[in-house]
Amino acid sequence: METKETLLNNLLETVQIDNLDLQYFIENSGATTFEELEEYITENNGFDVEIIYYSNAINILKEEDPSLKESIELAIEYGFELSDINSELLASLLASKQVREDFYSYRTEIEQYYEQLEDLN
Repeated sequence: METKETLLNNLLETVQIDNLDLQYFIENSGATTFEELEEYITENNGFDVEIIYYSNAINILKEEDPSLKESIELAIEYGFELSDINSELLASLLASKQVREDFYSYRTEIEQYYEQLEDLN
C-alpha cells in the first residue's frame, strides 16, 4: 500500500523543475489541488528567479533569448521603464517565466498526485 511519502517521492522522481523546490511547496502549502499549489507558490514568490552577476545574465540571454525580444516583452508586460532594465533583470524575468512554464508542463502529474493522495484518505 502506498503512503503519502511514497506518492510524494514518486512525483518528485518524475517532476524535475530547476529553480523550484517543489517538495518544500507541496509539504508547506496545505494544497489539495494543482490550482491551490500554484497559488501558494505564486504568493510565496516560488516562481521568481533572481539572476545575479552580469556574466551569468548575459550567458542566459545569449542562450535563451539572443535577440532580447522575449525578455524585453516580459519587462514591458510587467511595467518596467527603460531606465530600470538591465541584463540581470531581463535574465531573471526570462528564468522566472521558464520555471512557471515548467511547472505547468507537469500539471497532469501533479493533478494525479493529488488524486492519489485523496484516494488514500
